[in-house]
Amino acid sequence: MAEDQMEEVASSSAAASGTPFQLQFDKPIPFQIKLAEWNPEKDLLAMVTDDSKVLLHRFNWQRLWTISPGKCITSICWSPDGKVVALGTEDGLVLLHDVENGKMLRSNKSHDVAVVCLNWVEDEPLSRTDKDDLLSYEDRTTRFFPPAPVMPRVGGLNSGDTGLADENEEAIQAFSSAFCQRFNILSSGDKIGCICFSIFGIFPVGKININKVPILVQSSQYKTSYRLQDASISKVSLSTNLHQLVLLCCGKLINTENLSISKDISVGLHCVHLDTSIFSNRKNELHQVSQQASSIQDLVEVVRTSISMMSKQWSNAMNLFHEKFSALPSLITAHGMESSSEDEFLSLLFGTRTSPALHQFLVSSLGEAGLKRIAKAIDSAGRELRIVVSEHLQPAVEIISFRLAELRGLARWRSRFQNIGLDEKLMDGVTERVGMLIVQVERFSRVAATVLYLFQNFFSWVLKCVKILLSEPTDQVPPANSELVVIFLKFLLDKDPIKQLLETDQIFEWDIDTARQVEQLVVFGGFTDTQFLERSLAKQFSELEESMKEAFLMPFTTISSQIQCQGSLPLYPVTSSEALSSTCTASSISFYKQDEDAQHSPCSYSLTDYICFKIPDGSLNLRNCIGVIKDFCNSRSTISTPSLSGFLLRIPDEYECVDLSLYKDNQVVLLLSGKFSSESPARSLMVMLQIENFSFSQLSRTLPANCNSLQELVALELQLDTDHGKVRSIPHLLSTPLAVSASRGVACVFSSRRHALVYILDEDEDEGEDEDSEME
Repeated sequence: MAEDQMEEVASSSAAASGTPFQLQFDKPIPFQIKLAEWNPEKDLLAMVTDDSKVLLHRFNWQRLWTISPGKCITSICWSPDGKVVALGTEDGLVLLHDVENGKMLRSNKSHDVAVVCLNWVEDEPLSRTDKDDLLSYEDRTTRFFPPAPVMPRVGGLNSGDTGLADENEEAIQAFSSAFCQRFNILSSGDKIGCICFSIFGIFPVGKININKVPILVQSSQYKTSYRLQDASISKVSLSTNLHQLVLLCCGKLINTENLSISKDISVGLHCVHLDTSIFSNRKNELHQVSQQASSIQDLVEVVRTSISMMSKQWSNAMNLFHEKFSALPSLITAHGMESSSEDEFLSLLFGTRTSPALHQFLVSSLGEAGLKRIAKAIDSAGRELRIVVSEHLQPAVEIISFRLAELRGLARWRSRFQNIGLDEKLMDGVTERVGMLIVQVERFSRVAATVLYLFQNFFSWVLKCVKILLSEPTDQVPPANSELVVIFLKFLLDKDPIKQLLETDQIFEWDIDTARQVEQLVVFGGFTDTQFLERSLAKQFSELEESMKEAFLMPFTTISSQIQCQGSLPLYPVTSSEALSSTCTASSISFYKQDEDAQHSPCSYSLTDYICFKIPDGSLNLRNCIGVIKDFCNSRSTISTPSLSGFLLRIPDEYECVDLSLYKDNQVVLLLSGKFSSESPARSLMVMLQIENFSFSQLSRTLPANCNSLQELVALELQLDTDHGKVRSIPHLLSTPLAVSASRGVACVFSSRRHALVYILDEDEDEGEDEDSEME
């Protein structure tokens, strides 16, 4: 209560005195927040609690939804269009959730350990050229096919009851198709040094282990090869022109040419620059391949679910059939007979006297009611099979075939697509296998139709026999074909060809004449696989998956091999491995356009990178300091004219920097929590500094690897009463995180006593527009 009153007084006095950053509200919250991120397009704030619940709030703090993914959430970010929130988990998953309702759209296993940072960047319109428009992607499937099929549902059940279909399938389809409009890449980093890249957040296109990337360090006379060891990624940021990626990682820098001096090499936080120009140079090719591959992955899931569902449905019906008809062999044995069930039915069919065992089975064990229940179950399962094949399985396989054929055509354009790993020979193999799958689907449809007709005929004949034994009229019973009854008894009574086609371990035998006919067809061209009739539907699908995995792995490895390290910069050291593993420093990375370049050439511009970070106390003999560097990866910098520069800023002793974030227009927002004192109430500050107001000092790029460039700098004192920035007093002890939105001009801070405070950072913006902006 005292804190609330203090905040009200502070707010009123702030409004009267023109204090910056208008307080929108101060709300108590029932959770401790560990992660928070503003939506880039809407006034929405996503938060992750200490127990890994995910909350979505409007700007007015109205809660839209809460989800519990059931996993420990370790990172969060938004898609560039604000429609999807990405969550990194402790077990290496990247979960994509719909902003509208929180439903999960995708789950990608990108890493083996915790995903500690995420960054989702969209290709800037300014980086596009006329050639991009000429080679832009067009999805031609809509010309020849109806809308892509969705996951099948079990008939008679509501969505979500079976686990086989998601009620959010329309959102999933919209998600899969929306990203074809703008090229974007989701980057993720984990705590063992791996960075993964996925286009649209769906299609994995590259993976780098920073511990295995050679790092060439320029000294005054020559270059020396180093590599990082035991690195853990803490932050990644891909530039909006897709040319470069800056990452911060904790680790040891090892001299690979002379391991004996490794003990003197820097152990601490390193800044690494990766050349990702392959994404920009080949974005049109990557866009086409990834859009086709992403759609294929969706349809593959439809096929897998269809086969699984058909197997389950048919298995349930056949279990009922075998459960009832398994009583006949027991009765035959009980009566001391040595015949089989097939012999007994054939004797009945050909007019021989009915045996006591068969009579007891038909009249007592089975009965008319039992027979009708089995017939209904088989008929219902048959209808489900037909629906799944016609509405889901077959359309999905046909569209997969079309899309793979499109990729096969692209693979033949070697000058453009060979550079990203689209291999013509592999695509030929995948295309042939999907063609064989189409044949298998047609084969399954014919076998299923024949089996179901034989079952229907057999049940009609058995029902007539039951009625005759019970002396009941049989005029309402459909006539049965005796020859088909014999076929059923010979091939279906104890066998299940539908089940065999839905299992992967079945091998079918075929006669010499059929083999000769297949070999003759191969001569005409179109396929080379002469053994496809030996495989089941499920086995053919499994082989298609393996073939696609191999084909799509080639672009993955090709792109990965073209992402190279362009430089490394030790930021600060730590004294021990224990301190290294516990280091979790506040940091922020941003890229800003250089206005002079944009004026001269709107389609060609360069970016300046800014890196801001907190330095642990004791490192570099500093206490309570932050560092800011810029132009670390500026391609125009050379040894003779270095552009790398930076400064150190010392925070006043009575405050501690708990978090920081780079903001638009070369600004940085600092969250300074007052140190607790029994003599004075808790008081914290939010400070916005104009970075260009500080004097940047040039940093050398030619120092030995065991030297930190920041040692050259003298820390500047942060003067809170100067014109270097804006300062807002907050009557709370603050904790991480600091959530800042450059696009919306707002910030949210959290107190250690579970309060959320939202501030307007840009006073010159239309506040009414911010308040009225809502999710569409």
